[in-house]
Amino acid sequence: MNSHIVTISGEGSKTLARAWLWLGLMALIGSGLLAILLVLSRTPGIQDVFPLKDFFRAALVVHVDLSVAVWFMAFAAVIWSALGSGGFAWLGWCGFALATLGTVVMTVSPFLPGADPVLNNYIPVLQQPVFYASLWICGAGFGLAVLRALLTTWPRPAFGSPLQLGAFLGAVAACFALTAFVWSWIAVPRIEEKIYFEVLFWGGGHTLQFQHSLLMAVAWLWIADHLGQPPAASPRAMSAMFWIAALPLLVVPAIYLTLPVGELPHMELFAKLMIWGHPYMAPLILIGFLSLLATRKVVPGAAKSAFIASFSLFAVGGVLAYMIQGVNVVIPAHYHGSTVGVTLAFMGLAYVLLPQLGFGAVEGRMARWQPYVYGGGQLIHILGLAWSGGYGVQRKVAGAEQALVSLPQKIGMGMMGAGGLIAVIGGIMFVLVCLKLMLRRRA
Repeated sequence: MNSHIVTISGEGSKTLARAWLWLGLMALIGSGLLAILLVLSRTPGIQDVFPLKDFFRAALVVHVDLSVAVWFMAFAAVIWSALGSGGFAWLGWCGFALATLGTVVMTVSPFLPGADPVLNNYIPVLQQPVFYASLWICGAGFGLAVLRALLTTWPRPAFGSPLQLGAFLGAVAACFALTAFVWSWIAVPRIEEKIYFEVLFWGGGHTLQFQHSLLMAVAWLWIADHLGQPPAASPRAMSAMFWIAALPLLVVPAIYLTLPVGELPHMELFAKLMIWGHPYMAPLILIGFLSLLATRKVVPGAAKSAFIASFSLFAVGGVLAYMIQGVNVVIPAHYHGSTVGVTLAFMGLAYVLLPQLGFGAVEGRMARWQPYVYGGGQLIHILGLAWSGGYGVQRKVAGAEQALVSLPQKIGMGMMGAGGLIAVIGGIMFVLVCLKLMLRRRA
């Protein structure tokens, strides 16, 4: 694989990628502000001074949706815009406008009456018409972005551009996920709210994990290529690895077509799909690891730091997945590791793309250390959660509801709080690095 394969062609593609990057950055800013209050609401000592328990759940809903759903989908659209052809630009801009509108509506919805939170998995919700509207608007916007990606990232010839193929397969996963959401919305009867939304987002939420994993691999390989260390495997072999990683997606329509949506076998199969399906990523993860080893003599920089931190956190999250027993905070420890690994890969790719998008080169110690501060804080946060989960601390509770009675529980959740605050600082550093370059171009 040569570096010329991963250059952005066309000013139209760059302009659209810049727009999506702005949306992703704004989502992170909003999510980060809420994260500060979330961490304080669960940190021993502080939680007693600031009684934030009632705020915790509503803030958690919007924090998760901004930091996972909006940020991940917006940056996915950055990748699709950068690697795709310049065609169907109107689809991209219509999608961007709708996604931006939906994000704004989502952000203000907690401040309007009737914002009753439901902390279901994947896409938690506020039971409120305004929030429901924001989900539909965002879904329509990202749906148009996915449609454009399917039309513009299909590699020709199929084995000629591995990263473009990876982006296309990520769009296929996104298409399956959005279809699953709509299918579940049509098929699932309106029952008790917590169960209803859990079932509604279960199939599509599991499917989205394949999109994130595929695009994380694209980001890793793109960063390695940027650092002058393209994968040792041939383009044909790399393309085969992406196809293998995407094979489990074929099970998604089969589950929906053969089992009643929302019933226990349907949900169990999606849980097993995570266990049996993600190991198909192993060849790509191995290539990513070998590419990371090849960069050990590369001069330290922001992109290299992000690559190291991303791979490390994703590996920790993967190990924790096999340590889950019961419903406790080991579960968020696992998915924080995995999602933070994706986030750090996207942060590193953002550092690579900023100069290509006309924003100037990423330089300086803040940029170089930012992934380590963010990743290190998240690692402490995750290990604190995993430690506490081993002592029975339940997930999705705050304040006195955590019932922190033993010293090990308090130590673990104290680590969680300290690591969370360090991670917030790392997130702020990323935003500042990007804003410094992006605002300078605008000025």
